[in-house]
Amino acid sequence: MTRRPTTRTSPTTRTSATARPSPTARTRTRRALTATVLAGVTTSLLAGCGLQPAAAFVPAAAPGSIEHVEGLPEDAPLTVTAKNFTEQLVLGKIAVLAASAAGFDVTDETNVPGSVAVRQLMTSHDADMTYEYTGTAWLTFMGHKEGIPDKTEQWQAVKDEDAGNGLTWLKPAPMNNTYAFAVRKEAVGELGDITKLSQIADLPVEDRTFCVESEFNSRPDGFKPMLEQYGLTLGGSGDGGIPKGNVDILDTGTVYTATDRGTCNFGEVFTTDGRIKSLGLSVLEDDRGFFPAYNVAPVLSTATLERYPQLEGVFDQISPKLTDAVLQELNRQVDVEGREPADVAFEWMVKEGFITKP
Repeated sequence: MTRRPTTRTSPTTRTSATARPSPTARTRTRRALTATVLAGVTTSLLAGCGLQPAAAFVPAAAPGSIEHVEGLPEDAPLTVTAKNFTEQLVLGKIAVLAASAAGFDVTDETNVPGSVAVRQLMTSHDADMTYEYTGTAWLTFMGHKEGIPDKTEQWQAVKDEDAGNGLTWLKPAPMNNTYAFAVRKEAVGELGDITKLSQIADLPVEDRTFCVESEFNSRPDGFKPMLEQYGLTLGGSGDGGIPKGNVDILDTGTVYTATDRGTCNFGEVFTTDGRIKSLGLSVLEDDRGFFPAYNVAPVLSTATLERYPQLEGVFDQISPKLTDAVLQELNRQVDVEGREPADVAFEWMVKEGFITKP
């Protein structure tokens, strides 16, 4: 099954929590036209006046468990890049803080508009490090038609293929920012303590109600095949039927609130979205492995890593702590509370002991 997520963008310059149309959105560009436009815009920016991120501020960081690399030259350069949506901004600032604490002279090129643009910076080796999603690399950049649900297998496949592009994937984080369905907590007991997608088929037809995005509903690898894998049929009238009247087609930004308000029992979500926590939604387990893995991992220029092998130890400390729950909370602080990604990243890094305040 090929997962082609909806393209969700955030503004390049963050203003306020209410101004953001799509919190924790992931810009995973799938359509060739969009990719061409993004690439063209980014090329123009780089060629015309240099890349000047709108949110390049990060607090000063001193070593903690991330120690200053012994023997590192004072001017050892490292360019960190990231996309321009909440989760990527937080991860990018984490990387900037970690590298700074380790003693690198960091250039902050986070807040870049689009997946394709960041990929170009990495493959051209104009940037040294980014956090990338395994599913994005496999399906979008490498052009495979089907994702791999097993997290370890997906990471290994991406790591092996990207080695030929001069890029090295370090160990992945537990966080898996993939599609899922969630239910409001108040309804979990009403539906029989439901925790898995497979349990939906056991519910009465009238309780099988869904809120989904229009693109996810219409794609050949989206809602309909997902239902089929779980023994359900869209528009069917039998035991596993889902009447079309049971499905609300909504904009991305309204699926979460509609699910929370009881418009439907099951809403399509992204697993690290901060609104899951802020609205008290419960994510159902994809127990039949329909959705591909989208684990995030540090990706470094192989040449840079060979020059500074200590970077592997720096980022390997951080990855195990990056869980779905952690990113939901960090994303929530940015998108709901309106905090700066750099401040959120800094506070979390200090709390975990990775860095200290100077």
